[in-house]
Amino acid sequence: MSSMIEVSQLNLTFGEGAKTNQVLFDVNFNVGHGEIFGLVGESGSGKTTVLKCLAGLFTHWQGKLVIDGTELEHKISRERCRMVQMVFQDPYGSLHPRHTIGDILEEPLQIHGFTDRDRRINMMLDKVGLNRAFRSRYPHQLSGGQRQRVAIARALILEPEVLLLDEPTSALDVSVQAEILNLLSDLQQESKLTYLMVTHDLGVIAHLCHRVGVMQHGKILESLSTDNLISGAAQNPYTQMLVNASRQYSREMASQVAQF
Repeated sequence: MSSMIEVSQLNLTFGEGAKTNQVLFDVNFNVGHGEIFGLVGESGSGKTTVLKCLAGLFTHWQGKLVIDGTELEHKISRERCRMVQMVFQDPYGSLHPRHTIGDILEEPLQIHGFTDRDRRINMMLDKVGLNRAFRSRYPHQLSGGQRQRVAIARALILEPEVLLLDEPTSALDVSVQAEILNLLSDLQQESKLTYLMVTHDLGVIAHLCHRVGVMQHGKILESLSTDNLISGAAQNPYTQMLVNASRQYSREMASQVAQF
């Protein structure tokens, strides 16, 4: 399988002089065309930071980032926005509170010069399971699950090939999480999209991802298939601990997590 995403020797540092803080250390992984790759690890491990480098939200990284054979520059281009889109963790925070859903979906189409905007908006609402009456509503009038469907629609309306997903279900009720995961799975299969998903939930990885990279302290510790992760074939002690912790919770397990 050829690579859609290539991350090579990715490093990122904030601050200068004595206040220098390196947050990514020689991160390497590839994601194939049409593959769903998960990045898992504790809070602060650098998962979302990797996504923000690929999305162009951080531009002072060092290393090499490649999307579909094109090496990324240290700035956002119009072509990059068409190719790569991101869905954020908090759907309410990522949607403008004073814009209607119709306006939110129309804005990227206007920026990129699409003329058939009404048709595209209606089609995308249908794809994410919302009817056209939602066009006149505001984000505060929607449930958390509905807002995340709008965020997914906005990300997909430019027909990107890569979707970066930053814990897209963690802010939702458990009953709604499976609906959004199933929606993402259906959309990925329908359009042969490539997903890079950040999560701390191994259940989400097992449900959606083909392969997973385990991160800790800004480094990739291990990459393996989801099947190997579930079957207990992980080699790294930290990965083994994460798998055990996802199956059971105890004071002993909590103390093991704290030691890593």
